Amino acid sequence: MLYHLIWLFFCYAFLGWVMETVVATIRNKKFMNRGLLDGPLCAIYGIAGVLISVSLPELKGNWFFLFLFSAAYATVLEWLAGHFLEHSRYGRWWDYSNVKWNLDGYICLPYSVLWGILGTIVIQWGTPFLLFLYEKIPSPINGILLWTLVILTIIDGVGSLILLYGKQGTMPGLETVDSQITTVTHRLQDWITYLTRKRLERINVKEQPQTKTKSTVFAEGAGFYKIFWLFFIGAFLGDVTETIFCRVVGGVWMSRSSVVWGPFSLVWGIALALATLLLYKYKDRSDSFLFLMGAFLGGAYEYFCSVFTEVFFGTVFWDYSKIPFNLGGRINLLYCFFWGIAAVVWMKAIYPNFSKWIEKIPMRIGKILTWILVVFMSVNILLSGMAMLRYNQRSNHIPATQSWQVYLDEHYGDDVMNRIYPNAKKVEK
Repeated sequence: MLYHLIWLFFCYAFLGWVMETVVATIRNKKFMNRGLLDGPLCAIYGIAGVLISVSLPELKGNWFFLFLFSAAYATVLEWLAGHFLEHSRYGRWWDYSNVKWNLDGYICLPYSVLWGILGTIVIQWGTPFLLFLYEKIPSPINGILLWTLVILTIIDGVGSLILLYGKQGTMPGLETVDSQITTVTHRLQDWITYLTRKRLERINVKEQPQTKTKSTVFAEGAGFYKIFWLFFIGAFLGDVTETIFCRVVGGVWMSRSSVVWGPFSLVWGIALALATLLLYKYKDRSDSFLFLMGAFLGGAYEYFCSVFTEVFFGTVFWDYSKIPFNLGGRINLLYCFFWGIAAVVWMKAIYPNFSKWIEKIPMRIGKILTWILVVFMSVNILLSGMAMLRYNQRSNHIPATQSWQVYLDEHYGDDVMNRIYPNAKKVEK
């Protein structure tokens, strides 16, 4: 599974680089390297290819929803990547401001349609063909090939960061390897354009001198501290809300937690953090805009969470098969409307108050407490993932042969897991 994902990442990252470079070269009538690194890779295509390949294979043949969800996942990924690059020293890597139906120049409708078409091709033909090719590579040559590519990419990335931030001589020998990667890329450049053979400067950003005043307010804006606290609060309140809802509707108390330590629902916590991160810039837009964004992104997010838990843990935590207008039992139209309503209520009414409360935490106490909670939640999530993995192994009658398996069997046996995850259903292979 891991090797397949790595293989798909490199294949799609390379194919994306070729496509982007050819199009940019034709438009500019000179070679334009569209990769961030010296190697011939566009990481966003690799990540999008893997994300779509993992999340949407069951939609194969369902052309409409396959197109729709491919466009959704890739567009959100492009939106995040655009923001990330602009706030780094790479600067703004693309700008759709002159294209109709764009959102702040980061994404636009025509390219979202293109993403949908490419995602459909990925599921229908691309990924099956690439995995077929991978299986034709003799073992262990395929593993050696992939880890070689991983190591070279890491070296390339470190070398590019050193060049970008102007630190020389940090890692002896790195420049030699990095220049060899550049040489290989130049050969591909020659093959594509026949116009240039020298290393091109890809970073054409004029840095403006900025004078930043140090803030005295904890978690100001929508930075890391604010987003993490919203994740933590959302995970707790989401668990409490679902628990009370089950009691009122079903008449039973049951755990709705996603982790083995404490009442925390990761689905709600991540949703709240992502919603704030994605919609913060648009919090003053109309209610209808926030509703549509919330319904669309919420549905895509819930679908991905359902697929993720099934693929990696062999377990599903909800099933909407009996609700009208559902898609594979993973999402349904009614709950998508709930996501839209929640986005409006959150950004317009609830978030401003939560933001003020968080910002009132003293700076020093807030930072210390944040990192304590980061460590706690990281260990909690890791342990929960291992417990779920072992839970799945036990259901498949895999004996405990390693120390971590024995530990989990002793402390998180089936009785404990059934109590924590009462709605979890094993997927028949």
